[in-house]
Amino acid sequence: MTEIDALFDTHDTIGLAELVRSGEVTPRELVEASIARIEDRNIDLNAVVNRRFEQALAEADAVDRAAPLAGVPFLVKDLNCDVAGLPSTRGSRLFADVVATDDCELTVRFKRAGLIILGNTNTPEFGKNASTEPALYGATHNPWNLDYSPGGSSGGSAAAVSGGMVTAAHANDGGGSIRIPAAECGLVGLKPTRGRTPTWPIPASFAYPVGVGNCVTRTVRDSAAILDAISGPLPGDPYPAPPAPPAGSFLAAIEQPSGSLRIGFSAVLPNGTPVHPTGVAAIERTAKALESLGHHVEEAKPDWDPRMPANAVSTAMGINGARQVIDRLEQLGRPLADDDLEVFTREMHDRSVAKSGIDLSRALQQIEITSRDVARFYEDHDLWLTVTLGVPVPPLGWLDTSSIEAMFTRGGAFSAITGLANATGQPAISVPAGFDANGLPVGIHLMARHCDEQTLLQVAAQLEQVQPWPLIATRSPSN
Repeated sequence: MTEIDALFDTHDTIGLAELVRSGEVTPRELVEASIARIEDRNIDLNAVVNRRFEQALAEADAVDRAAPLAGVPFLVKDLNCDVAGLPSTRGSRLFADVVATDDCELTVRFKRAGLIILGNTNTPEFGKNASTEPALYGATHNPWNLDYSPGGSSGGSAAAVSGGMVTAAHANDGGGSIRIPAAECGLVGLKPTRGRTPTWPIPASFAYPVGVGNCVTRTVRDSAAILDAISGPLPGDPYPAPPAPPAGSFLAAIEQPSGSLRIGFSAVLPNGTPVHPTGVAAIERTAKALESLGHHVEEAKPDWDPRMPANAVSTAMGINGARQVIDRLEQLGRPLADDDLEVFTREMHDRSVAKSGIDLSRALQQIEITSRDVARFYEDHDLWLTVTLGVPVPPLGWLDTSSIEAMFTRGGAFSAITGLANATGQPAISVPAGFDANGLPVGIHLMARHCDEQTLLQVAAQLEQVQPWPLIATRSPSN
């Protein structure tokens, strides 16, 4: 291992950018080291599915050294975030030969911040699985234990970061797809407020109120810095952009005191099922840590109908996904073939096509009703604390898209907590909080009121100080 290679085990994105700024390392050296790690570690992890190494090296040589994250290697999830010249498959065989012709707005902002994009990361088909095991590219493995899932749908990004290939990677979240893999791989995963980051030029239609893009990172400050780089409106956005943080930037916010906050916590799933024992222990341990930091912590949770957000999110995003399939078939000039979609995706597509305008209207109204119900909790609480996942990290194959029964009986538990923030549009974050009996990470979940990423990041940074976590998986995937 070279000195530069070792930096990926000891530094975060900001740390690497500081080394570039000081002249201690060049962007090309970082990109070359990251490429070498991808070539070595991806054999076991299968996190990176498409590469643009030559372009990345050229961009490293030409990067603006004044950019805030100049010269740091980065990866982009292969779902709704186009990088010109890379495949845009959405993890689906139906789109396997599609190549992006232009950068999407989020990619433009990543590059403007100085990040050097090395390739695409793996994702389940259309992001419809909480485990990253698409038929197109095969399963991604969790760096902590290769027999286990890295989560989904941003599992490729999470495995690449936790596995030491890069220090941060793009992710997006329509039901927990940033926070679930962050929890399962021992990372920080922030889902921003609705409208905080752009989706253009992909017209997200009815998925827009639900899905949002950001990243998975090793440290809280990296999540803050990248959110600073990619936040902001575009003319014509269908929702008003959230205001800038009171501190002026999210990175500045984590250096400011949060004051004493009112935090409610709960250790049961929305349907009343108890969280697994390791999760309960993580909640209790975190609650005590927050109390020691001067916050007022009590057992309390929002009151809403838990059936509503699951049905509404499934309908709104399902119809958007069905339209993408229909548009693609019109482009190809043929009907849907049996092997175009995975079994579960095909089932969800057929159900979505059968939905009516009344069904969609009802779903959007359910989203509004749920949002108003949950908002009442934040009249006298600043944050809600839970575990990110109500179940332990599953082995690969537990969420099997070839089995509709397995997906319906097991899949819902993985977004039972995270999906609420997608329905309401509120910001939420998963941060590491220990390990389960299998040595796999456990994440705790904090959800704030609308537009209050500042408080989330402040509290997450406080927890990072008193309950620090490893920067990367301690089991090397190459050994």
